[in-house]
Amino acid sequence: TPSQVAAGSSSPSWSPETAPTSAYSSPARSLGDTGITPLSPSHIVNDADPDVSEQQSFLVVVAIDFGTTSSGYAYSFTKEPECIHVMRRWEGGDPGVSNQKTPTTILLTPERKFHSFGYAARDFYHDLDPNEAKQWLYLEKFKMKLHTTGDLTMDTDLTAANSKKVKALEIFAYALQYFKEQALKELSDQAGSEFENSDVRWVITVPAIWKQPAKQFMRQAAYQAGLASPENSDQLIIALEPEAASIYCRKLRLHQMIELSGKTAVNGYSGRDTVGAGFAQAKEHIRRNRQSRTFLVENVIGEIWSELEEGDKYVVVDSGGGTVDLTVHQIRLPEGHLKELYKATGGPYGSLGVDYEFEKLLCKIFGEDFIEQFKIKRPAAWVDLMIAFESRKRAAAPDRTNPLNITLPFSFIDYYKKFRGHSVEHALRKSNVDFVKWSSQGMLRMSPDAMNALFKPTIDSIIEHLRDLFQKPEVSTVKFLFLVGGFAEAPLLQQAVQAAFGDKCRIIIPQDVGLTILKGAVLFGLDPAVIKVRRSPLTYGVGVLNRYVEGKHPPEKLLVKDGTRWCTDVFDKFISADQSVALGELVKRSYTPAKPSQLVIVINIYSSEHDNVSFITDPGVKKCGTLRLDLTGTSGVAVPARREIQTLMQFGDTEIKATAVDIATSKSVKVGIDFLNY
Repeated sequence: TPSQVAAGSSSPSWSPETAPTSAYSSPARSLGDTGITPLSPSHIVNDADPDVSEQQSFLVVVAIDFGTTSSGYAYSFTKEPECIHVMRRWEGGDPGVSNQKTPTTILLTPERKFHSFGYAARDFYHDLDPNEAKQWLYLEKFKMKLHTTGDLTMDTDLTAANSKKVKALEIFAYALQYFKEQALKELSDQAGSEFENSDVRWVITVPAIWKQPAKQFMRQAAYQAGLASPENSDQLIIALEPEAASIYCRKLRLHQMIELSGKTAVNGYSGRDTVGAGFAQAKEHIRRNRQSRTFLVENVIGEIWSELEEGDKYVVVDSGGGTVDLTVHQIRLPEGHLKELYKATGGPYGSLGVDYEFEKLLCKIFGEDFIEQFKIKRPAAWVDLMIAFESRKRAAAPDRTNPLNITLPFSFIDYYKKFRGHSVEHALRKSNVDFVKWSSQGMLRMSPDAMNALFKPTIDSIIEHLRDLFQKPEVSTVKFLFLVGGFAEAPLLQQAVQAAFGDKCRIIIPQDVGLTILKGAVLFGLDPAVIKVRRSPLTYGVGVLNRYVEGKHPPEKLLVKDGTRWCTDVFDKFISADQSVALGELVKRSYTPAKPSQLVIVINIYSSEHDNVSFITDPGVKKCGTLRLDLTGTSGVAVPARREIQTLMQFGDTEIKATAVDIATSKSVKVGIDFLNY
């Protein structure tokens, strides 16, 4: 006898009198005639879907690194995959900050139309008259909102500098559309003929620690920006940042990286000289290459890699503006495919944390009430002050002895006097903040210790997180630690990681560390099959009914139907959180309708972050998909007495597709798992 029936739709089809009277309400109460019972235990089918292997042919892969603080794109023509081109330099640019990326800032007109992005947005906003500036919508560092919002939906808002609200989806779509236009323009200029969007495979990178809704949100925004469409979803790959970094690190040659640990001599330098000489060589190499935006990725496995053997493990620490992502990979030979060993961890410990500390310091000196007002009344000047801080932040180093000067915008000094009735200089003298003085040139003068103190909380969080990771048995035998991402350029972070873990493994920083993810994402787009095994971030299952067992099942879950006693709301597991899943892997189940006369079947799909889920009503269980299969139209078809309904879940890049097939009629329904609309 069948022991389970899948929980069905919410249209009751039997009268309330016959329903068991219980104050406990549950979705399965109104099971109606949509129930199904399993025919066979589930099994995993490792044949990846044949459609997956038939690649569409794209002329070029363009990867977009949409960062918290800065963004950029890079591309490679599929005909010459060894050349990766980083985007051409954009208008504007900061003194003291040279890189190929542009700030992730966006400006909308008072009518909420897209105006500009990056340096252009910042400079235009800065030049507006302060009263006019209040009407314009300026947004920066908004990517963090996707990480910090617990209940992200298509309607989540962002707040602009002037405190007005805008839809996050719109802002992300505007930004991606801008990248799309820039990239297509550059490709057309290079090729001398019009490049179409259909020629491009797009890759967008996201932090691995983002929850599923945030990853899906990014895909929706890309559809809205016209990079791809739900019908042609393969044109867009959502790549995980540390995975992209990992793919690039495999290609590194010795002259392309700097080894921090002095454990072994590299190229005949002993460890002590390595850092100095290595950096000098690197600087020279970078200086020569500054003009060239094309990087050759030799089609070899880099020397570092050739030392790795089957089963060796390494950690990629991706530290950016907003988040730090830690991923542990293991090598699978012969092709050197990567296997994710431990599900991505990390947290909001990016370089933004240093900016927050600076803001806290300003509040301590000038008063929180003033800083809040200043941000609202003089938003452009506040942005200026943070830019000035950014360039000094990059000058911080462990062995620095001379102070760092931060220019205060004139309007800060002026507005403070109006607000408080005394001078900025007076405030600094009065505040008992050591290390920060006022210089006669109108600057905040910070001692190196004061600057280092601003980095400390963020760096401590990163080190502590790594310590926890190294406690895990899977991670104990790591050979290398790759430090990548924009914040990895900070010597203070490099030194802290080296001091804490230099005796456990070799610590390596790719030279152009800020572009590592971008280049790796391009390589991933050229060969998406390189990542073979991931860990499922969630537990997935469907809601079913089981035969009620006295003493085993809670009494409030009892449902009597046609004389049969059922336990409702049972969570029937497809795959567990942290289980290894090969890309393209299918998990299959077979069910049969509870009643032969049934005309429709409804299967609800649920997810949870926990492993041990018993009921769909458990805390943290969320509905994320519905399969509704119409069983009519079978006249003339010989339907077996026990009709087979197959349910499949396929695990793709960041997407999961579910399908139900009526074997008798080959009728099927498909649904993408949806975390934003339930």
